[in-house]
Amino acid sequence: MKLAIPVTNGQVSPHFGHCEQFALFVIDDSTKKVSSKEMLVPPPHEPGLLPAWLGKQDVTMIITGGMGSRAQGLFQQNNIEVIMGVAEDDPDKVVQDYLEGTLSSGSNVCDH
Repeated sequence: MKLAIPVTNGQVSPHFGHCEQFALFVIDDSTKKVSSKEMLVPPPHEPGLLPAWLGKQDVTMIITGGMGSRAQGLFQQNNIEVIMGVAEDDPDKVVQDYLEGTLSSGSNVCDH
């Protein structure tokens, strides 16, 4: 499994498409532990570009604060799961909470 988290100022970004970086975590499915992490600078924001770019990175899940409906649809078409409504927090903690089954998510904080 490969998780992507949009990051702004070192925290989960409230708006997926306007983040500074993406934290990509590779999860070992057998141990449910992070086997690697890398930070990538995304290409300049353009509607519809990031879902394709993350797909090329072999991402299987996105965890974010919020995301527009078009991006949600593109991820769904590519069988990439999206978890939204995650509060701004340290990406490492968010992944650990997800792996432990304690991740708290709410409604989409993006309004478009």
